[in-house]
Amino acid sequence: MEQENGTEVTEFILLGFAGQHKFWHILFIAFLVIYVVTIVGNIGMILLIKIDSSLHILMYFFFQHLAFVDLCYTSAITPKMLQNFMGTEISISFIGCLLQLLIYGCFIASDGYILAAMAVDRYVAICNPLHYPVVTSWRVCIQLLVGSYLMAFLNGSVDTRFTFSVNFCKSNEINHFFCDVPPILALSCSNIDFSLLLLTVFVGINLMFTMLIVIFSYIYILAAILKMSSTTGRKKAFSTWASHLTVVTIFYGTLSGMYLHQGTNGFQEQEKAASIFYGTMILMINPQITALETKM
Repeated sequence: MEQENGTEVTEFILLGFAGQHKFWHILFIAFLVIYVVTIVGNIGMILLIKIDSSLHILMYFFFQHLAFVDLCYTSAITPKMLQNFMGTEISISFIGCLLQLLIYGCFIASDGYILAAMAVDRYVAICNPLHYPVVTSWRVCIQLLVGSYLMAFLNGSVDTRFTFSVNFCKSNEINHFFCDVPPILALSCSNIDFSLLLLTVFVGINLMFTMLIVIFSYIYILAAILKMSSTTGRKKAFSTWASHLTVVTIFYGTLSGMYLHQGTNGFQEQEKAASIFYGTMILMINPQITALETKM
């Protein structure tokens, strides 16, 4: 990528957190443990669902792919972040940064669509149980899953293309611990209004579309649960979505705050800390919630 003075950007420097060199060993150990637990939990969940024939149902079909997506996008950012904490490798090549953003963007968008598909699956199962086998057939669910991946790839590709189409002449230091759109655009000396508008529109459409599906599905689910006369039935139905709703709320809440703000100059430490929730913490919690729901 050529700058205005004719030089070429071949790598970026990831600044990470302010003052992280003082506590690098604590941060490294903490996030290494989180990453290992996330990897083991998600791989274990995929294998468990594949091996246990009693879990070969549509709900766990989506859980399996959610675990796969979580595994992919945490692996896109966490290893580099661990290197950054150690101070051994705080730079990333231009191509490496582009690929990291593309992979991360595609899989995090897939996460949102799969969560929406899971919400619809629970809505039909609880609110229209007699029509469940017809409405949510394997063919329909596979089509939903393929559509989720295609839409996510389109979103990630467009965002990455326009993010790296700008000129970088301010600096090559990214004020973050991985390559993300807002801190990358903050390095540009060209007009980034269109890129910001595109980011807001694409992320906004993806967030609002999937989030509204989740919200309306859960409103109908809650209404159906409250109408149940059986306390046991109400408790069982409530257990299938309540804990998952917590994860969905944190996921959409942090993403909305991160990407739907205006401008890039205010990318502060608290925003980087917020990205920890959807980049590492939620991905560690998801397999535990799935395991809890499996027991129920």
